[in-house]
Amino acid sequence: MLNVKNLLAATAVAFGLMAAQSPAFATGTAKPTIVLVHGAFAASDSWDGVATILQSDGYPIISVANPLRSVSGDASYTRSLIDNIVGDIVLVGHSYGGPVITNAAKGAANVKSLVYVASFAPEKGETIAELAAKFPGGTLGEALATPIPLGNGVNDLYIEPSKFHAQFAADVPADKARLMATAQRPVTDFALNEPSGDAAWKDLPSFHIFGTADKNIPPAAMTFMAERANSRKTVTIDGASHVVMVSNPDAVADLIIEAATAK
Repeated sequence: MLNVKNLLAATAVAFGLMAAQSPAFATGTAKPTIVLVHGAFAASDSWDGVATILQSDGYPIISVANPLRSVSGDASYTRSLIDNIVGDIVLVGHSYGGPVITNAAKGAANVKSLVYVASFAPEKGETIAELAAKFPGGTLGEALATPIPLGNGVNDLYIEPSKFHAQFAADVPADKARLMATAQRPVTDFALNEPSGDAAWKDLPSFHIFGTADKNIPPAAMTFMAERANSRKTVTIDGASHVVMVSNPDAVADLIIEAATAK
């Protein structure tokens, strides 16, 4: 007869061994763990090209499933992960993921550096909506679909699928962009209007990369934020869209490696 109690115990042991042997959470890895935080209208697989390069170079990778509900809540969620990783971390954020890492890394002793990939790097009290409107050139508002009410005064926001390619991923092949539009994850309007907390980039070295053809965040805004954060290195990719990590994974991976090896 099957002993359920013994089976459950064996399963727990097995999962414990799996966790202990996981390269992302293992102790004493020679290289820092790279934690990738995706942004709004994207998903964890938007990092696939970058992650493949980094893994081939021996870096342990965690791609966070960012909830996209609120900056403070998503930062807390990410921080809980950070606090359970042994060893140094390079924290990487795309778009809305920038405010998340800005808040999540504050006071985290194991975060070595921050990498902002076509993303916001807010000061305390700033909102994403405020920063997006600070400079001309952003056209996201014109590309959004009708908001979806969540019943609590908050709405989910999506990019209209027919506008996704031109707005979000113009330098990605059309077939790929259609799949990305289908898999896009919504962000709440509350998250875009929630003031940011204390900025970790004031205490940690930051690295920034973005494209000159970004329509979600004006390049002038990202230049401003990089300069304000005393960016250790800023890379601009001519003609790259908002998903520079999808269209130019090598350049993004190179900058992450530079952040991981910087003294």
